[in-house]
Amino acid sequence: MFKIICTDASCIKNNNQLKLKNKINCNIPASILLGICCICLFSSFNQTGKPSTKPDKEKAQPKIVNIVNFIRLLEPRDPAITEEVLYQTVVKQVQLMKKYKLGGTFLLQYDALLDPRYQMLLKSLPRNTFEIGAWWEIPQPLVEKAGLKWRGRYPWDWHADVGFSTGYTPEEREKLADVYMTDFKKIFGYYPKSVGCWFIDAHTLNYLYQKYKIVASSNCKDQYGTDGYTLWGGYWNQAYYPSKINSYMPAQNERNQIPVPIFRMLGSDPVRQYDEGLGTDRQGVITLEPVYKFGGGNANWVNWYFKQFVSGNAMEYAYTQAGQENSFTWDAMAKGFQIQLPLIARLRDEHKIKVETLAASGTWFRKQYAITPATSVTINQDVTGSDRKTVWFNSRFYRINLLWEKGALRFRDIHLFNENFPSIYTTSKATSNECSFFTLPFVDGFIWSTPGVFAGLRFKALIDGKEILLEGKDPVVTNTIPGVLHIAWPLKSFNRTLVMDIDERQIKMDIPGEKSINWFLDLTTAPAANLPFNKISPHVVNCSFQNMSYTVTTTKGIFSTPNDSTVVRITPEKNAVVLNFAERN
Repeated sequence: MFKIICTDASCIKNNNQLKLKNKINCNIPASILLGICCICLFSSFNQTGKPSTKPDKEKAQPKIVNIVNFIRLLEPRDPAITEEVLYQTVVKQVQLMKKYKLGGTFLLQYDALLDPRYQMLLKSLPRNTFEIGAWWEIPQPLVEKAGLKWRGRYPWDWHADVGFSTGYTPEEREKLADVYMTDFKKIFGYYPKSVGCWFIDAHTLNYLYQKYKIVASSNCKDQYGTDGYTLWGGYWNQAYYPSKINSYMPAQNERNQIPVPIFRMLGSDPVRQYDEGLGTDRQGVITLEPVYKFGGGNANWVNWYFKQFVSGNAMEYAYTQAGQENSFTWDAMAKGFQIQLPLIARLRDEHKIKVETLAASGTWFRKQYAITPATSVTINQDVTGSDRKTVWFNSRFYRINLLWEKGALRFRDIHLFNENFPSIYTTSKATSNECSFFTLPFVDGFIWSTPGVFAGLRFKALIDGKEILLEGKDPVVTNTIPGVLHIAWPLKSFNRTLVMDIDERQIKMDIPGEKSINWFLDLTTAPAANLPFNKISPHVVNCSFQNMSYTVTTTKGIFSTPNDSTVVRITPEKNAVVLNFAERN
């Protein structure tokens, strides 16, 4: 009897990763066992050791929806938003969720935690469908009870150096956590399992895990400058295990990660959010949040979003967060809630989505994955009037975004992840009212663009001495091989198909056929873009960003700089390009 422990072949081959997710007991002679790839073995047996009746592709790939509403006691930015208005907003949220038999998560800021009205309301909710957790913004009562001096302009101040854990030393953060957790347990009789925030530092997150055993966290969607908070280049959707020294950076190895999955919040528009506000200091917002007129408050957009959510290829699982903070008030969010909740309930009843608490998702994730898995977000059809399609791919090593528009294709975004890239907020206090979290850019279609000049790595060809953009039909996105996202793009420019196979470490691109085609990729940017490229060699691009050096390599394909307008060109070798994003210095 041998015990096989497996997630995927790349873990066994490349990482010697032995503490993995699925354990299978089966009687196999050692001589045979040593010659069998773990991934093939896993596809042939289920977890009882008996032959599987389903191919691996048909394993459960849930479409998970968390309804998360977070609660503040007060809103100092608008005198019309009183404590009673905020409380009644939560009452209405509860009523509508109960009407459609939808459970969810309520996250309490400390001052709201102490309010008897919220205590009574939330204690009345059934614990088998509702979760009460912590919203990790730092108000005056929490700071003062921890024996610290309040520096805010109001009893709750949203600036990064006051209202978030980033504004305090690591020792002070532990005091704040102890006060919150002690009082939460006095009120509810247990410690919360989920702690959410727009952004949370790694020291606090690890402390909450080690001492209080939280199982899930959440942070803001990717955004640039909104509310003074920049989170840019991270694991774009679903969830990831963060580095111990950087809460925004996915870790590559189990030993260097905090074992609490961080779920990305707000249901970002996969097509439009990335470019929203290009040319300005702050992005706009296009999300599932019910207050937005184009977004979660618009019936056409909501129906489109959930149709793509259910039908689009997500590889391991799909995830989105519905719900809203009470600061927006019920009057502003009522229409959006009344659009979304009946639809979510119907999709649940049709077994197309799974609605659960944030803690339940975190517990499932931890049991399912020892390390951050590769996932995708696929938009096969945009809203009416647009022909755009997009794919986001995320792994523990990198993320990419592919955008099809007007028949052409470009990599709109490629960012690399490195668990050794530190965040200053892990050990130091924020020194301004804003904060920034970044990863390592190779293609940045937002920061390197200006209005009318969109940066990207574009697919081109040379015909009769003239450069053209490759044009094609609708792509077909599949995931028949575990861990590999396969994209087939039928070309109009040639009677061929561009094929991509994307896995957690690399991207393989090819245009199969007997006759070679003179195709290539060109990275172009706005002229004044601040780029990370230090040296471009035939098979290596050396980069640096915020004192971190990193590389992108090819095993097939040649890097070059053919002219002043092209930052990097990638020319195929034997009609193929293989980009590797997993090399680490």
